[in-house]
Amino acid sequence: MRKLLPIILLTTLLTSCASEADKKKTEDSLQLEKMQSPADSASAEPYLFTDKNGVAYLSWIAKEAEKSTLKYSVLKGGTWSEPSIIASGIDWFVNWADYPLLAADGNSSLISHFLEKSEKGTYNYDVKITTSSDQGKSWSQPVVIHDDKKKAEHGFVSIVPYGENYFISWLDGRNATTAAPQEHHSGHQGTMTIRAAIVDKSGKKLNEWELDSRVCDCCQTSAAITATGPVVVYRDRSDNEIRDMSIVRLVNGQWTAPNTIFADNWKIEGCPVNGPRIAAIGNNLAVAWFTSPEKNAQVKVAFSKDGGATFSTPVKIDDGQAIGRVDIELLDEKTAMVSWMEGAAIKAAKVYSDGKKDSSLIIASSSESRSSGFPQMTKWDNKVIFAWTDDKEKKIKVGTLILK
Repeated sequence: MRKLLPIILLTTLLTSCASEADKKKTEDSLQLEKMQSPADSASAEPYLFTDKNGVAYLSWIAKEAEKSTLKYSVLKGGTWSEPSIIASGIDWFVNWADYPLLAADGNSSLISHFLEKSEKGTYNYDVKITTSSDQGKSWSQPVVIHDDKKKAEHGFVSIVPYGENYFISWLDGRNATTAAPQEHHSGHQGTMTIRAAIVDKSGKKLNEWELDSRVCDCCQTSAAITATGPVVVYRDRSDNEIRDMSIVRLVNGQWTAPNTIFADNWKIEGCPVNGPRIAAIGNNLAVAWFTSPEKNAQVKVAFSKDGGATFSTPVKIDDGQAIGRVDIELLDEKTAMVSWMEGAAIKAAKVYSDGKKDSSLIIASSSESRSSGFPQMTKWDNKVIFAWTDDKEKKIKVGTLILK
């Protein structure tokens, strides 16, 4: 036994050294850099988008008394431009999880949305979209994307360029209304649905569909364009309250039936406010999501090689204390960068389609509170840009990782 002890100690030491070497290799390959944020006043609800030409945009909401202003900035030569205003109002629904988006086609067209209250009820609000044909110099009169005219909840929008147009998905509460104004989500008497539409560059609606008639009430949706067509991922809701991730795909002009990406079998009576994110290159997809079956909180990633028809076995990428708030970008067809939160820490890691993953890195320290919102991420040049809300300073911070 005495002879075995040194061997055991040596083996343990070598394993530890190998582990530390792998961790050091990961840290050396990804270097965090701070950037000057263009949101220099009280701000929150950041969103990042990179167009087909590699131009990055950051949008956010600036708050001043009762007035909300949706602003954006463009990354030029490594420096963010002076903020430009998209729209403003005093009757907006501003929410930590249901944030405005901005998308660009890579030419001169931009599109954005915000949420505007339709009456006094807290959760009665509309999705309004506005477009620009001159690279953001001027914006169209905002219009409501949905036609139901119900005093109900509409939100959790996804917007992506689609050919010469834009593809939009959203949660739609037209079937979940009550006679009295809604003050909380438990006021729903019917079911939340998810819908989608195609609009042209002027915001004119060309098509609209109901994608699923019963979904989770307040989790983000996420959309991507594959080589086959648009796909949407979201948190579904079964009759017995299983709330796992589902995908629908537009194939040959027809939407597929909802398909479960992976059966986590998370049964939860209320909405966890934690939606999935998807990224696509051709027909290669990567989806990240949060789940917590039997109170076992996890962040998972699954890959698809066939446009979302089938998925690989999910890879667990968190370090054991996940609270979700995920984002994902495909760096190439087989490599994804994933971000999520563990307690107050914003973390990121590379994960590969063969099931391997790198050690996680801490991007920033934030807060578990709702006011810290959802950290955002986008690929830009040879970097990944991150944006998050500093809950103490009440401002948006920005940083990058250099990919090597």
